[in-house]
Amino acid sequence: MKILFVCIGNAIRSQMAEAFARSYGSDQVIPASCGLHPAMTIDPKTVAVMSDIGIDVKDQFSKPIQLMAKMEFDLIVNISGHPLPVPFQAPVRKWDIPDPVGKSEEEFRKTRDLIQKFTLQLLDEVTNK
Repeated sequence: MKILFVCIGNAIRSQMAEAFARSYGSDQVIPASCGLHPAMTIDPKTVAVMSDIGIDVKDQFSKPIQLMAKMEFDLIVNISGHPLPVPFQAPVRKWDIPDPVGKSEEEFRKTRDLIQKFTLQLLDEVTNK
């Protein structure tokens, strides 16, 4: 199953979700991520809080949704809080996860933990069908 995680800058939330899906579900899913308005780099706090739990995201990079819309996915997970500007053939699921951009590392950890929980639930759901 190919899953695309979408947030605004593809620098925090969608990168975390992609990394969790890859770490915990690489034998069942092919994860990817993108942003509505991609940042130039992944937020350093994202790299730090993911590294704290043994997941390396420093080689991941931001991608525009327009590029990813040309590919086929089985599920889109929209974490952006905004409507997607491009159509996808796959079903779209929304996750309501606040954006920690500009906030403390502690807020990034809270976001990370919430995304980890949501991603594990999603992996459980899609692999137990």
